[in-house]
Amino acid sequence: MNYIWAGKKIRLRPVQLSDWDKFHDNDMDSENARLCDELHFPRLEEGTRQWADHQSANSYQDDNAFLAIETLEGTLVGSICTNQCNSRHGTFKYGVSIFRNHWRQGYATEAVTIMLRYYFEELRYQKANAHVYAFNDGSIALQEHLGFAQEGKLREMIFTNGRHYDEYIYGLTKQEYVKRYR
Repeated sequence: MNYIWAGKKIRLRPVQLSDWDKFHDNDMDSENARLCDELHFPRLEEGTRQWADHQSANSYQDDNAFLAIETLEGTLVGSICTNQCNSRHGTFKYGVSIFRNHWRQGYATEAVTIMLRYYFEELRYQKANAHVYAFNDGSIALQEHLGFAQEGKLREMIFTNGRHYDEYIYGLTKQEYVKRYR
């Protein structure tokens, strides 16, 4: 069977309430939180359960989505989201987060490729964007591996760990995607 939401290693699916504890454990990884977003105040387990319950009921709104990434064997390894989806202009932004003990196994690459395929080939979007913090070497390498081009830099945009950092803007057009992946 050829399922659009699955690849050779992983599949994308809605967050389930039963995922709460894995996301809660990931919240304890401050370095990963800093790489993907920012450090937040601590959250009680009940708060994470409520978050997972909300996500499971609202995995997408319009074309904005938040999906879990799991291996084909059923192990939750991270999440991917799309936001700032603008169907009029055909542009969207995405973010991906892999739990630390699953880094560098190709899961992010495959998850992003699945999402790109869906947005470009099913929803008629024509451009994907990703914003990456200048200190996130892994994400920079991922964007370049996927064929994204660095299109800009927002200087001293992110404050974390006691200082300001630049934020890089990467982009991939549908034409570049087709040339690379089809």
